[in-house]
Amino acid sequence: MAITVQVDLSTLLTAIEACGIVAFACSGFIEAHRKNMDVVGVFTVGFITAFGGGTLRDLLLDQRPLFWVARQEYAVLVFAMAIIITPFNRYLRSSVSEKIIIFADALGLGLFSVLGTSIAKDAGMPVFVCVMMGVITGIFGGVLRDVLCNEIPLVLRRGHLYATCSFAGCWIYLLLNWLKAPEPAAVGVGIVVTCVIRLLSVRYNLRLPG
Repeated sequence: MAITVQVDLSTLLTAIEACGIVAFACSGFIEAHRKNMDVVGVFTVGFITAFGGGTLRDLLLDQRPLFWVARQEYAVLVFAMAIIITPFNRYLRSSVSEKIIIFADALGLGLFSVLGTSIAKDAGMPVFVCVMMGVITGIFGGVLRDVLCNEIPLVLRRGHLYATCSFAGCWIYLLLNWLKAPEPAAVGVGIVVTCVIRLLSVRYNLRLPG
């Protein structure tokens, strides 16, 4: 029974990782399109957005090989998405693309934040380090995306809540884990909390005090 549970958890984390990659890659594709990049630029921005946070996490945790090197299908997936999606980007209205990028970014933030926290926890890191690894995994790909697209990184703008959402979701996940909640439930709640706080901050213009 224990082996079955472990397999299920491994499958769950892999699914979360794949969904996070798709979500962040889409946000990178759309941002690259808004900057009028060709398919090479679209792939590059999408690739770095999808893998930047997890790569930095693995380097800091001294995990080898890097997660996307160990699973080359992730890189192939982003490449295929760039080829397929790029021709259709021109048909996206700016208002629609703005909504898609906000939702995709919020979803990727939630997925990767909790995933990064879980990986750090399994590596035996202290609690606060686990949270910071989750935040780094969640936000760093977006930072690189914005830098490549010549924008002030979203996390550094005095605007809607961003890193704060990741920070809160990571702590919720660890709290539920400490309370012995089932791992899938703790993961799911952490993701939802992060994503919902981010979307609510955009919808209701929530900001940290200056």
